Amino acid sequence: MLGEPAVAQTDIAGLPAEFGSASVLLDVREDDEWTRGHAAGAQHIPMAEVPARLAEIDRQAELYVICHAGGRSLRVAQYLQQNGYRPVNVSGGMLAWAGAGRPVITDDGGPGSV
Repeated sequence: MLGEPAVAQTDIAGLPAEFGSASVLLDVREDDEWTRGHAAGAQHIPMAEVPARLAEIDRQAELYVICHAGGRSLRVAQYLQQNGYRPVNVSGGMLAWAGAGRPVITDDGGPGSV
């Protein structure tokens, strides 16, 4: 959108090795996608639920937003930026994550898929 600063972008190589309180990986995919597999330590809030659940997203943490391929996460990152957050969109999403050899797990810690 004209006049608005662009959302910061990073690729998988630019992500921290681990996520926790200082750096958050916000996974905005749907529940079924999350259930199949996600990054360890990621926070899951489906895209449609983000506006109602803003209070659950730490404003002070380094915030990375990820989806399947990067489109939904970009839209969520734009929304978050408009609401005072400093998000970074993860280019390529979970497809790039898995393609880079980063682990994909299920809720029980077993191997997952994207």
